[in-house]
Amino acid sequence: MDSADTLRLLTSQMCFEADGEPVQPHATPSCFSPKERDQTFVHPAQLPNGQRIMLLKTLLSSVCERDCFYCPFRAGRDFRRATFKPDEFASLFAKLSAAKMAEGMFLSSGLAGGGARTQDKLIATAEILRGKYQYRGYIHLKIMPGAEKDQVYRAMQLADRVSINLEAPNTERLARLAPRKMFFEELLEPLKWVEEFRSTIPAYKFWKGHAPSTVTQFVAGGSDESDLELLTATAWLNKNVRLKRAYFSAFNPIQDTPFENKPPTDPMREHRLYQASFLLRDYGFDLEDLPFTHESNLPLHTDPKQARAQMYLREQPIEINKADKRDLIRVPGIGLKGADAILRARKTSRLRDLSVLRKLGIVAERAAPFILLDGRRAPQQTTLF
Repeated sequence: MDSADTLRLLTSQMCFEADGEPVQPHATPSCFSPKERDQTFVHPAQLPNGQRIMLLKTLLSSVCERDCFYCPFRAGRDFRRATFKPDEFASLFAKLSAAKMAEGMFLSSGLAGGGARTQDKLIATAEILRGKYQYRGYIHLKIMPGAEKDQVYRAMQLADRVSINLEAPNTERLARLAPRKMFFEELLEPLKWVEEFRSTIPAYKFWKGHAPSTVTQFVAGGSDESDLELLTATAWLNKNVRLKRAYFSAFNPIQDTPFENKPPTDPMREHRLYQASFLLRDYGFDLEDLPFTHESNLPLHTDPKQARAQMYLREQPIEINKADKRDLIRVPGIGLKGADAILRARKTSRLRDLSVLRKLGIVAERAAPFILLDGRRAPQQTTLF
C-alpha cells in the first residue's frame, strides 16, 4: 500500500473517537462510507476555545493485541490492518499541514507489544513533528493502557491535549466491555498522573507554556451501565483530576465482534448525557440535582434541566429580581451569560416583563413557567392541546 491507502484504512473507523466540539452540537458522527473513505482524511472540528480547524483523526497502527468486545480493531477480528512508522507518518502529516489540508492531529493507536512500546511510538511521532518539522499546531495524543509515568509526562510536554478512554464507569462494568483492561491500574492511574504533573510542574515546562487539557470517553450502553454510574464517574473526574470534559459515544454494534448482536444505544441517550455533564461541569449542579428515573437513567423525552425545573420550580417559581446566580441558571432558558445579564440589569431597574428578558438574551418562553416577575407569574401562551 502507498501512504494514501494506509491513511485511508487508519482513519476509516475513527468516528468512534471524539475530540473537540462537534460543529453541529451533539451530532452523533458516522463512519465514512466506502466512497468517502476514498476522498476524506480530515473532518471539521471545533476546539474548546471556539477555533474551528480541519482535524486529522487517525491511528498509527490498527494492529491490536486486546480483545475488547465492542471494538472494531480488536484482536482476532478479520479485516485489513495497516501501520505507519513514526517517521513515515510525521512526514506525511507535515505535507498535509503545509498544504493546508490538515490543521490539527488526533493520534491514537492499536496496542501492539504492550502499552509502553506503543506509547513510545506515539511520542516519537510527536517529537519528530515538533522537532524536525517545527510543527506548532494542535496535537491530541492518546495515552495507552499500560503507559509508564515518565511517558505520560513526555506526552504532556508535546501535546495540546492528552486522553485515555475509561470506556466504562467502574471496574465491574469494564470487565463486561473489555475484560483484559484494568480500570484503576491502566486507565484511571494515568489520569491521576496528568493531574499530579499539572499541579507540581511549572507551566513553562509544557508545550506553549501551559499543561495540556485532559479528556476521556465512555461507551454509553456498552456495558449495560446506568446514566447515574456514568455521571458519578464524570463528577468524580471533574473534581479530582480536572477533566476538561467527558465524551459519550452511543454504543453501536460492530460486525465480527462478541457484541455484534447487541442492540444499539439510542443516540438521544448520548445527547442527554452530554447535557447533564455540562450541568455538572459548568452550572454547578450536583448529582442530586439531576432528574434520574427509578432505573437511575435520565429521561429521554426532555433535557435534564427542563425535567428538574418541572419537578421543583413549576410550583415554586423563583423571583427574577431576587434570585442569585446559582438559582437563575437552574431555570430553563437562562444560561450563564443570561444570568450575568440579569444581575447587571437588576442594578438599575426591576424586571417586570418578558420582553425585557428577551433583550437580555433569555429564551423567555422557556423560562416563563418557572419564574416570577416582580412577584407575579410571567404570562404564558396557551396551547390548544
